Amino acid sequence: SSLGAEDQVLTDMICKINKNVNIFTLDTGRLFPETYNLIAKTSELYDKKIKVYFPDHKKVEEMVEEKGINHFYKSVENRERCCYLRKKEPLKRAFKGLEAWICGLRRDQSITRFDNQLVEWDEQHGLFKINPLIDWTEDQVWDYIRKYNVPYNELHDQGFPSIGCQPCTRAVLPGEDVRAGRWWWEQPEKKECGLHNRPEKK
Repeated sequence: SSLGAEDQVLTDMICKINKNVNIFTLDTGRLFPETYNLIAKTSELYDKKIKVYFPDHKKVEEMVEEKGINHFYKSVENRERCCYLRKKEPLKRAFKGLEAWICGLRRDQSITRFDNQLVEWDEQHGLFKINPLIDWTEDQVWDYIRKYNVPYNELHDQGFPSIGCQPCTRAVLPGEDVRAGRWWWEQPEKKECGLHNRPEKK
Protein backbone atom coordinates (compact mmCIF):
# COMPACT_ATOMS: atom_id res chain seq x y z
CA SER A 1 0.00 0.00 0.00
CA SER A 2 1.21 3.49 -0.88
CA LEU A 3 -1.38 4.87 1.57
CA GLY A 4 -2.81 6.84 -1.34
CA ALA A 5 -6.57 7.29 -1.65
CA GLU A 6 -6.97 4.26 -3.91
CA ASP A 7 -4.90 2.00 -1.68
CA GLN A 8 -6.86 3.14 1.35
CA VAL A 9 -10.05 2.07 -0.42
CA LEU A 10 -8.50 -1.34 -1.06
CA THR A 11 -7.36 -1.65 2.55
CA ASP A 12 -10.92 -0.95 3.70
CA MET A 13 -12.31 -3.57 1.31
CA ILE A 14 -9.70 -6.17 2.25
CA CYS A 15 -10.22 -5.74 5.98
CA LYS A 16 -13.96 -6.22 5.51
CA ILE A 17 -13.51 -9.38 3.44
CA ASN A 18 -10.39 -11.18 4.66
CA LYS A 19 -8.02 -9.80 7.28
CA ASN A 20 -5.57 -12.61 6.55
CA VAL A 21 -4.44 -10.79 3.41
CA ASN A 22 -1.02 -9.28 4.08
CA ILE A 23 -0.66 -5.52 3.70
CA PHE A 24 2.74 -3.88 3.42
CA THR A 25 4.16 -0.48 2.62
CA LEU A 26 7.57 0.98 1.78
CA ASP A 27 9.25 3.55 4.01
CA THR A 28 11.77 5.35 1.82
CA GLY A 29 13.02 7.45 4.72
CA ARG A 30 11.74 10.63 3.05
CA LEU A 31 7.98 10.41 3.41
CA PHE A 32 5.73 13.23 4.61
CA PRO A 33 4.90 13.29 8.35
CA GLU A 34 1.24 13.01 7.33
CA THR A 35 1.99 9.68 5.63
CA TYR A 36 3.61 8.23 8.75
CA ASN A 37 0.61 9.38 10.78
CA LEU A 38 -1.72 7.66 8.32
CA ILE A 39 0.16 4.36 8.58
CA ALA A 40 -0.36 4.37 12.34
CA LYS A 41 -3.98 5.51 12.11
CA THR A 42 -4.89 2.90 9.49
CA SER A 43 -3.25 0.06 11.39
CA GLU A 44 -5.07 1.04 14.59
CA LEU A 45 -8.47 1.60 12.99
CA TYR A 46 -8.55 -1.74 11.20
CA ASP A 47 -6.66 -3.61 13.92
CA LYS A 48 -4.36 -4.75 11.14
CA LYS A 49 -0.58 -4.92 11.11
CA ILE A 50 0.96 -3.12 8.15
CA LYS A 51 4.39 -4.55 7.43
CA VAL A 52 6.93 -1.82 6.69
CA TYR A 53 9.93 -2.46 4.43
CA PHE A 54 12.96 -0.18 4.53
CA PRO A 55 15.82 0.41 2.09
CA ASP A 56 19.31 -0.91 2.73
CA HIS A 57 20.74 1.92 4.83
CA LYS A 58 24.33 1.27 3.76
CA LYS A 59 23.48 1.58 0.07
CA VAL A 60 21.49 4.75 0.71
CA GLU A 61 24.36 6.22 2.73
CA GLU A 62 26.80 5.44 -0.09
CA MET A 63 24.50 7.04 -2.67
CA VAL A 64 24.06 10.22 -0.64
CA GLU A 65 27.77 10.39 0.13
CA GLU A 66 28.62 10.11 -3.57
CA LYS A 67 25.81 12.17 -5.13
CA GLY A 68 24.51 14.52 -2.42
CA ILE A 69 21.33 14.58 -0.35
CA ASN A 70 19.05 15.92 -3.12
CA HIS A 71 20.93 14.59 -6.14
CA PHE A 72 17.72 13.31 -7.75
CA TYR A 73 16.87 16.80 -9.01
CA LYS A 74 19.96 16.82 -11.24
CA SER A 75 19.06 14.04 -13.70
CA VAL A 76 16.54 11.32 -14.47
CA GLU A 77 19.30 8.76 -13.93
CA ASN A 78 19.98 10.05 -10.42
CA ARG A 79 16.28 10.05 -9.58
CA GLU A 80 15.79 6.52 -10.93
CA ARG A 81 18.74 5.30 -8.88
CA CYS A 82 17.25 6.85 -5.76
CA CYS A 83 13.85 5.27 -6.48
CA TYR A 84 15.53 1.93 -7.06
CA LEU A 85 17.33 1.88 -3.72
CA ARG A 86 14.52 3.39 -1.68
CA LYS A 87 11.53 1.66 -3.33
CA LYS A 88 12.25 -1.02 -5.94
CA GLU A 89 14.82 -3.00 -3.96
CA PRO A 90 12.66 -3.15 -0.80
CA LEU A 91 9.68 -4.13 -2.96
CA LYS A 92 11.63 -7.09 -4.33
CA ARG A 93 12.15 -8.30 -0.78
CA ALA A 94 8.47 -7.81 -0.01
CA PHE A 95 7.51 -9.95 -3.02
CA LYS A 96 9.55 -13.00 -2.03
CA GLY A 97 7.29 -16.04 -1.98
CA LEU A 98 4.23 -14.21 -3.32
CA GLU A 99 2.21 -15.22 -6.38
CA ALA A 100 0.25 -11.98 -6.79
CA TRP A 101 -0.08 -8.44 -5.50
CA ILE A 102 -3.05 -6.10 -5.34
CA CYS A 103 -2.62 -2.41 -6.02
CA GLY A 104 -4.70 0.69 -6.59
CA LEU A 105 -3.73 1.67 -10.11
CA ARG A 106 -6.33 3.51 -12.20
CA ARG A 107 -6.07 4.10 -15.94
CA ASP A 108 -6.94 7.77 -15.71
CA GLN A 109 -4.15 8.53 -13.23
CA SER A 110 -1.59 9.15 -15.97
CA ILE A 111 -0.57 8.32 -19.52
CA THR A 112 1.88 5.74 -18.15
CA ARG A 113 -1.00 3.70 -16.69
CA PHE A 114 -3.54 3.79 -19.50
CA ASP A 115 -2.71 0.29 -20.79
CA ASN A 116 -2.85 -1.48 -17.43
CA GLN A 117 -5.42 -4.29 -17.08
CA LEU A 118 -7.61 -5.64 -14.27
CA VAL A 119 -5.37 -8.70 -13.97
CA GLU A 120 -1.98 -8.79 -15.68
CA TRP A 121 1.32 -10.58 -15.50
CA ASP A 122 3.93 -8.38 -13.86
CA GLU A 123 6.93 -9.38 -15.90
CA GLN A 124 9.25 -7.11 -13.95
CA HIS A 125 8.57 -8.87 -10.65
CA GLY A 126 7.49 -12.33 -11.82
CA LEU A 127 3.99 -12.44 -10.33
CA PHE A 128 0.44 -11.43 -11.12
CA LYS A 129 -0.72 -7.87 -10.52
CA ILE A 130 -4.38 -7.30 -9.69
CA ASN A 131 -5.79 -3.80 -10.19
CA PRO A 132 -9.38 -3.87 -8.81
CA LEU A 133 -9.87 -0.12 -9.29
CA ILE A 134 -8.41 0.07 -12.80
CA ASP A 135 -11.65 1.45 -14.31
CA TRP A 136 -12.67 3.59 -11.34
CA THR A 137 -12.73 7.36 -11.65
CA GLU A 138 -11.28 9.72 -9.08
CA ASP A 139 -14.83 10.69 -8.09
CA GLN A 140 -15.72 7.05 -7.41
CA VAL A 141 -12.69 6.70 -5.15
CA TRP A 142 -13.66 9.72 -3.08
CA ASP A 143 -17.33 8.76 -3.00
CA TYR A 144 -16.29 5.45 -1.41
CA ILE A 145 -13.98 7.17 1.07
CA ARG A 146 -16.72 9.55 2.19
CA LYS A 147 -19.42 6.86 2.31
CA TYR A 148 -17.42 4.49 4.50
CA ASN A 149 -15.33 7.06 6.43
CA VAL A 150 -12.06 5.63 5.15
CA PRO A 151 -9.00 7.40 6.62
CA TYR A 152 -6.91 9.27 4.07
CA ASN A 153 -3.82 11.44 3.92
CA GLU A 154 -4.50 15.01 5.06
CA LEU A 155 -2.36 16.27 2.18
CA HIS A 156 -5.16 15.34 -0.22
CA ASP A 157 -7.08 18.30 1.21
CA GLN A 158 -4.13 20.59 0.45
CA GLY A 159 -3.90 19.98 -3.29
CA PHE A 160 -1.89 16.75 -3.32
CA PRO A 161 -3.84 14.14 -5.34
CA SER A 162 -0.76 11.90 -5.60
CA ILE A 163 1.67 11.61 -2.70
CA GLY A 164 5.15 10.11 -2.64
CA CYS A 165 8.41 11.20 -1.06
CA GLN A 166 8.36 14.71 0.37
CA PRO A 167 11.15 16.21 -1.80
CA CYS A 168 9.61 14.76 -4.97
CA THR A 169 5.97 15.76 -4.46
CA ARG A 170 4.27 19.13 -4.75
CA ALA A 171 0.66 20.27 -4.82
CA VAL A 172 -0.90 20.44 -8.30
CA LEU A 173 -2.36 23.52 -9.93
CA PRO A 174 -5.97 23.74 -11.17
CA GLY A 175 -6.32 21.79 -14.43
CA GLU A 176 -3.08 19.85 -14.03
CA ASP A 177 -2.85 16.06 -14.31
CA VAL A 178 -3.30 14.27 -10.98
CA ARG A 179 0.33 13.12 -11.08
CA ALA A 180 1.75 16.46 -12.22
CA GLY A 181 3.05 17.04 -8.71
CA ARG A 182 5.21 13.92 -8.77
CA TRP A 183 8.77 14.56 -10.05
CA TRP A 184 7.40 17.79 -11.52
CA TRP A 185 10.78 18.68 -13.05
CA GLU A 186 10.63 15.68 -15.42
CA GLN A 187 8.68 14.94 -18.60
CA PRO A 188 5.29 13.16 -18.11
CA GLU A 189 6.39 9.91 -19.77
CA LYS A 190 9.19 9.56 -17.18
CA LYS A 191 6.95 10.00 -14.14
CA GLU A 192 7.11 6.52 -12.65
CA CYS A 193 9.30 5.37 -9.79
CA GLY A 194 9.70 2.00 -11.49
CA LEU A 195 7.31 -0.07 -9.37
CA HIS A 196 4.71 -0.13 -12.14
CA ASN A 197 6.85 -0.01 -15.28
CA ARG A 198 5.55 -2.09 -18.18
CA PRO A 199 7.62 -3.70 -20.96
CA GLU A 200 7.94 -1.42 -23.98
CA LYS A 201 5.74 -2.36 -26.92
CA LYS A 202 7.66 -3.65 -29.92
